Amino acid sequence: MSYRMISAEDAVMAIKSGDRVFLQTAAATPKRLINAMVGRASSLRNVEIVSLHTEGDAPYVRPEYGESFRLNAFFVGRNVRSAVQCGCADAIPIFLSDVPSMFYNDVMPLDVAMVHVSPPDRHGFCSLGVSVDVTRAAVHTARHVIAQVNPNMPRTHGEGLLHVSKINSLVEVDEPLTEVLCHELTDAERQIGQHIASIVEDGATLQMGIGAIPDATLAALSGHRDLGIHSEMFSDGVVDLVEKGVINGRFKKTHNEIIVASFLMGSKKLYDFVDDNPQVEMFPSDYINDTREIRKNPKVTAINSAIEIDMTGQVCADSIGAKYFSGVGGQMDFIRGAALSKGGKPIIALPSVTSKGESRIVPQLRPGAGVVTTRAHVQYVVTEYGIVNLYGRNLRQRIEAMASIAHPDFREEISRCGHELYGRKSVCLE
Repeated sequence: MSYRMISAEDAVMAIKSGDRVFLQTAAATPKRLINAMVGRASSLRNVEIVSLHTEGDAPYVRPEYGESFRLNAFFVGRNVRSAVQCGCADAIPIFLSDVPSMFYNDVMPLDVAMVHVSPPDRHGFCSLGVSVDVTRAAVHTARHVIAQVNPNMPRTHGEGLLHVSKINSLVEVDEPLTEVLCHELTDAERQIGQHIASIVEDGATLQMGIGAIPDATLAALSGHRDLGIHSEMFSDGVVDLVEKGVINGRFKKTHNEIIVASFLMGSKKLYDFVDDNPQVEMFPSDYINDTREIRKNPKVTAINSAIEIDMTGQVCADSIGAKYFSGVGGQMDFIRGAALSKGGKPIIALPSVTSKGESRIVPQLRPGAGVVTTRAHVQYVVTEYGIVNLYGRNLRQRIEAMASIAHPDFREEISRCGHELYGRKSVCLE
């Protein structure tokens, strides 16, 4: 079955001034289409770009294109962070589970969706590959869909299929997907991973993201049995545990023996693993991150990180003070989902200090810091110095617990501040 391909330059002629344009996520970022769109900057004005995290260069946020494009991001990655922080781009605080409804309910109607798909099969179906997340909602609601078609995009199972009849323009490309490789773990990261692994039970269903702490945790789980995966995303460490037989999904109540996620990032090894693999299914984020679905599985163990956390358990994960750094993402979806799961464990894990040696466990969050996960939702907190469970503990007990896993240089200060703020007062105000 043959299909007419056109150039990226011709395809993006469908974008008009004032349009709202969606870009696919992470490793599926449609770079060829983005470059062609930016090439038309002189003829475009006030085009709104919406996306989750994207990979690679983001030329549309450069100051010289300010009159042509304005980013409105659901999640802020490194490539657009400085633009958001200086006010040249915008960020929307939102749960990842809620983003598809923005498109379906016309809260944010889309004019154009630019995506990255596998070649069509003999029936005419392409695959959204490594990024189904909010992309499925985008392609089903956008007025005009432009797809770059790449033989390197894996064909994934699940709900990421898109028939060519739903695509207005096809652009042929042949380029590798962006790879995100693991870095050498520090001693602190390894210790955190070992601590987390010590409370992961056999038969648990895991959620984790990408980065050093998830990598360290997965590396420490090789002695476990019958683990499952229900996660908004996963990376290479999962492949290693599948090959060792540690991850088999045997006790999952939904998608038994199947790994489910909404997007993927990692190395070519990961992309080859998921290609036409019926053991992996990709679903939209309004399903994967739905607490009603998460809680159905047993012993859901959700592993999430933080920028800083105060001594009562308030978690800042999206900003450094008032400077917006990333986004709300799926942390609250899974922290709550894990708490509702039978035997579940919601975990916040972070190194005790920043790269500058500042404590990440603090008496009070910095002015302007965003609370992504409230102290009422937080249960397990892990640093390289140990694990505490704040569930059911009062404020004074939480302070003692948090001080015990802070870096030793800051424990006395945390305890002192806690006593001043929440200790016994000689005079009680009515």
